[in-house]
Amino acid sequence: MTTRRKFLTSGALGAAAAGLTAPAIAQTTSVKWRLQTYAGAALAEEVVKPAVEAINTIANGELEIELYTADQLVPTTELFRAMQNGTIDAVQSDDDSMASPTEVTVFGGYFPLALRYSLDVPALFNSWGLKEIWEEEYAKVGIKHISAGSWDPCHFNMKEPINSLADLNGKRVFTFPTAGRFLAQFGVIPVTVPWEDVEVALQTGELDGLAWSGITEDYTSGWSKVAPYFLTNNISGAWIGHFFANMDRWNALPPHLQQLVQTAFDQSHYQRQWWYWAGEAKLRVEGTDMTLTSLPPEDYKKIEDAARVFWDEVAAESPIKAKVVDIIKQYNDVMEKAGAPYRS
Repeated sequence: MTTRRKFLTSGALGAAAAGLTAPAIAQTTSVKWRLQTYAGAALAEEVVKPAVEAINTIANGELEIELYTADQLVPTTELFRAMQNGTIDAVQSDDDSMASPTEVTVFGGYFPLALRYSLDVPALFNSWGLKEIWEEEYAKVGIKHISAGSWDPCHFNMKEPINSLADLNGKRVFTFPTAGRFLAQFGVIPVTVPWEDVEVALQTGELDGLAWSGITEDYTSGWSKVAPYFLTNNISGAWIGHFFANMDRWNALPPHLQQLVQTAFDQSHYQRQWWYWAGEAKLRVEGTDMTLTSLPPEDYKKIEDAARVFWDEVAAESPIKAKVVDIIKQYNDVMEKAGAPYRS
């Protein structure tokens, strides 16, 4: 005799039930994203690959991110446009390097001496209102600003030692657009080359050095051997880096995948924070490739004073820039009044 249970599983009703459930399995398809980073292959291993691998593992087939390194799909200066038009889905970069057409682009990368320590970045974004400003400015141009985090401080690493401001005069330096604009007043000649070509450009004499990173990236990227003089005075105390996504692609993700991406990228910022903090100190003390030099206090004071003038010049360019500069000024005033360990 055919029992009711057997009929439900193997009879006509069971077949119908199976037919109803089959399409649900077929509809579970993986979302694929292409993410390009500003970083070359060696650096990407540290600053983005762990986060991408975590997302791909935890998503369990629902989301897969393909990672591409500097200039692999499009030149770094075209990253924003490629993301905006959907050629790529997400980007890891600073605003400045990818030429974002926003009012906040000038603050990406290294805005001169607005920051001193790595914790200044998440503090400014999460407690002082920069997060909301960035989200609003990028939403205007169809981009989701996912998160901002702190990176390494900006230092000169050069083929010849820098012992005074005068030593920078006429030096051809690979740097960020805003940093180049600021440093030009000290005789620096900003030069732009693809990230992967930097080492060869140093060897051939096209570049005299870099103002692009801290000492950790000098070693990681191989620049420590071809530009072996490291200037301990920094131009800015932390790089502001971000994760972005095409807004339509972001909105197409279900909430749990949005939360996964957000969490993994936030964790990535945290990982880089301690990776750089430990690496900068350790390599200054134990690194064997680079010789450390420093500017006289009176020369570095000139850079600090020039940075404040630069802030005011940028603030005069638009109301949004003025708002960001005002926050930076207020924040630094509080940090200075708080004293050590916030400011020495």
